[in-house]
Amino acid sequence: MPGKFYITTAIDYPSGKPHLGHAYEKITADCIARWHRLLGEDVFFLTGTDEHGSKIAKKANEAGKNPKKYVDEMAVFFKELCKKLNTSHNRFIRTTDADHVKVAQGIFKKIHDKGEIYLGKYSGWYCPECETFYTEKDLKDGNCPTHGRKAEWISEESYFFKMGTYTQKFLDCLEKNPVAILPLGRKKEIINRVKADGLNDLSVSRVNVPWGIPVPIDEKHTQYVWMDALINYVSGVGAFPPESKDKLKRFWPADIHLIGKDILWHHSAIWFSILMAAGIPLPKTVFVHGFINTESGDKMSKSKGTVIDPIGLVGKYGADPLRYFLLREIPFGQDGTFSESALKERLNNELANELGNLVNRTVVMAEKYCKGKIPKGKANPALQKKLGLEKIKGLMERLELHHALGEIFSFISSCNQFINEKEPWSLFQKKAREKREGPAYKHLEKELDNVLYSLADSIRVISILLQPFIPETSEKINRQLGVKPGLLKDCEFGLLKEGAKVKKGEVLFKKVE
Repeated sequence: MPGKFYITTAIDYPSGKPHLGHAYEKITADCIARWHRLLGEDVFFLTGTDEHGSKIAKKANEAGKNPKKYVDEMAVFFKELCKKLNTSHNRFIRTTDADHVKVAQGIFKKIHDKGEIYLGKYSGWYCPECETFYTEKDLKDGNCPTHGRKAEWISEESYFFKMGTYTQKFLDCLEKNPVAILPLGRKKEIINRVKADGLNDLSVSRVNVPWGIPVPIDEKHTQYVWMDALINYVSGVGAFPPESKDKLKRFWPADIHLIGKDILWHHSAIWFSILMAAGIPLPKTVFVHGFINTESGDKMSKSKGTVIDPIGLVGKYGADPLRYFLLREIPFGQDGTFSESALKERLNNELANELGNLVNRTVVMAEKYCKGKIPKGKANPALQKKLGLEKIKGLMERLELHHALGEIFSFISSCNQFINEKEPWSLFQKKAREKREGPAYKHLEKELDNVLYSLADSIRVISILLQPFIPETSEKINRQLGVKPGLLKDCEFGLLKEGAKVKKGEVLFKKVE
């Protein structure tokens, strides 16, 4: 059985339509998932929506709808985003799904039955935007540090999880696993925070939020949204407990939880403590990507109205150009800036001029000079050496997606340079002339065949390597070359079969003004 790989995005809160930040997380997760499929691994990729809590209830009320109808309608927009971006997720989970509700209640009850949850009273500062309690020192002039809106003072009966008892266990697990949180600077932030303040017991229920999963031991309470939402990563691949013979046994622990930096505390301190209390193995890595800022430097935020519509961008430029831009432009793990003019520049230059022209020129020459078939030839050793395949593998392993894509395009540039140096059109003309005037045409014919074979075979390899990044383009290239999609093991030169029929398709990328 092949190795497994399980990757998740954060599940999106459907209090408004998706923005470019949501798209970025799905694109990067999809790229990583597709790469691991190229490695021949059994991959499970989970995404979805987080649908409970007071904020959703408030939005539904404002829209004049009951919460379930509201989230049913909003989830459609997030599913459409996945479809438009061509993501290869295995499941789109919703926290209103019956199997998730069952698992979330099962984990709550197991922790309670161990004596790790008790009834008490909570008083504290609360932000309804991120549904998180903050200490006074966490607030900035009384405002939520993430959303910048005034925190509300809440005092109510609540069930508490004894998270404070997991302080040392949590620190130990971070110390033992060097990749528990990446980039490493994010891990250091969490360690420093816990060493300074420790973990506090966590309020895990609400009595005044009816829109939520009922607490299994006391149905007048609903589960705190983070005691609900985080559990999707377990419920999304099976049932509880872990001993059950289902997908959970196959795929858990998660290899990567991909999240934004504003929810790292929830996905490390809170999530790890819940898992330890429930006796479930911890995820291998929580990877924290940065925010996408507007050109004016504002973080994209639904609550602040600083959003960019990704579905509109796909409609205007196509999914692959948007995927390419975000994966190439933004160093993975850092903040980045979206600029439509920069997207156009990369589309016109790198995608249209470099990749598009390489494929078009090669296919057209094969049609014209080789009767539309892959000639009998040998891959050029010097051109082969231009591909840093092992370097690309290492970059992907380290999740340096932008550098890996840059390395692939470096090879594309080498292929274009190879065309200019070898001038296959000149070889064809010389061959035609020699065929009329002398015996040297056989040598020229062989040289031409080798050049065109080398180019077509290189494009086949390029198509495999680009599949995680721009999958639709990869499919189009394969159709023009008359080849089936390959795996990473097929990135060996000389595997292209002689006689395969090539056929020019529509231009891969149209330039935009």
